[in-house]
Formats: sequence, C-alpha cells, structure tokens
Amino acid sequence: MPGEEPCVRAPAFRLRGVTKTYATGAGAVRALDGVDLDLFPGEFVVILGPSGSGKSTLLNVLGGLDAPTSGSVFFHDHDLAGDDEAPRTAYRREHVGFVFQFYNLLPALTALENVAVVAEIAADAMPPREALGLVGLADRADHFPAELSGGEQQRVAVARAIVKRPAVLLCDEPTGALDVRTGVVVLEAIARVAAAVGAITVLITHNAGIAAMADRVLSMSGGRIVGQRVNAERAPAASLDW
Repeated sequence: MPGEEPCVRAPAFRLRGVTKTYATGAGAVRALDGVDLDLFPGEFVVILGPSGSGKSTLLNVLGGLDAPTSGSVFFHDHDLAGDDEAPRTAYRREHVGFVFQFYNLLPALTALENVAVVAEIAADAMPPREALGLVGLADRADHFPAELSGGEQQRVAVARAIVKRPAVLLCDEPTGALDVRTGVVVLEAIARVAAAVGAITVLITHNAGIAAMADRVLSMSGGRIVGQRVNAERAPAASLDW
C-alpha cells in the first residue's frame, strides 16, 4: 500500500564490537578483533579464511562454547556475552546443533542410538529415524560407527545435530576429513536438513569452492571480517568441485 514502510527482516544474531583474546606463553593473542555481524533466520552463511583467521573462534562464540572478551552477542533479545556457563549450556542444548570435522560418534552405539542420545534431552526432538532419513541413512540405522564409511559417519553426526530441530546449525570444516565426492554428499545432507528445520546455518571452511552453496559469503583475516558477498543464486552442492 502507498505510504507503508517496507518490511525489514530482523536479524537473529547481532554481534557488535566482539573481541576474543587468549593468554599464551608468548603473550596475548587476539583471535577476534572488533567483529560486527548480523545473521538472519534461515540464512546459509559460509565463512572463508586461512587457519588462524578467527573462523573457529567466531563459531565458538556463536555457539556459546566460548564467551567474548568484549562486545555484545545478541541472539534475538538475549545477550550471550553476559552469560556465565550455566545459561550458555542451556542455550547450546536448546538452540544449537554442531557438526565438527571429526565425527565424535559413540563407538558402542548404533547410528540410531547416537542420534537418540541427543533426542532424549531435547524439548522438541524429531524421531531419530526421521533425522537419519533426512541424511539418507534410514537403512543404516542399526550399524555401528566402525561399520560405516567416513562420509556415513559424518552424516550420522549431521542427523545428531539436527534431531533437536535447532534454530542454529554450526558446521566447523565438516568436509575437512573427506574426499571431494564424499564431501559433496555431506554438504547435500547439511543443506537439506538445514532447510527442513529452518536453521540459521554457518559453515566455516578454508575451501573457497564451497562458497557457491551459500546465501552469503564472509571472508576473515586477522580476527576481522574483511569482505562479504551475496550469491545471486545458491549452487546445489552436487555442482561443487574443489
């Protein structure tokens, strides 16, 4: 209608002036150096940068695994930067799913049982078999990790991350231990499940070839965001190569 204000989408995350400093034997290291960032509901963001650029530290701050040294980290109306460990743990349990480079599956449990462990402590979990189905492993539910390939184990880890229907899905080099063909299968699973649960997805990697599947691509160096671009269209994971 004439005269109406345009609809502006509110960010789910608002980071302002975020720093993170670690004390080392050689002195202080500033892993994050004044990061300002908005992340929006349902957005798929890839963060690129070399080792030591601050990618993993930023992911840890977003996931409540670490608190910033200074600055604010708002998730909706709650400033995570002001929390101590107990509320950060509750935030992680209720809202965040993690996928790491290494699968960290419990070897004595089947694929289904590895996913069910998380479902049992979540408030609104999907059935574990449904989560495995989303990553294409419904027929491998009763196999133990030692009976699964590396790519299958990583897809179980993805199912475990999304079974709680997280608002935030954080992926730290999820294809780093995989060959290209297997990595593409895992990326397809991540994209599919992120869309299914509507999660803000942040994937960090040193691999620029993965950036084409994102809505937005951020580049980091020296603890700062030094560039960003928006992809006009997201490329399907199957089209990626690196």
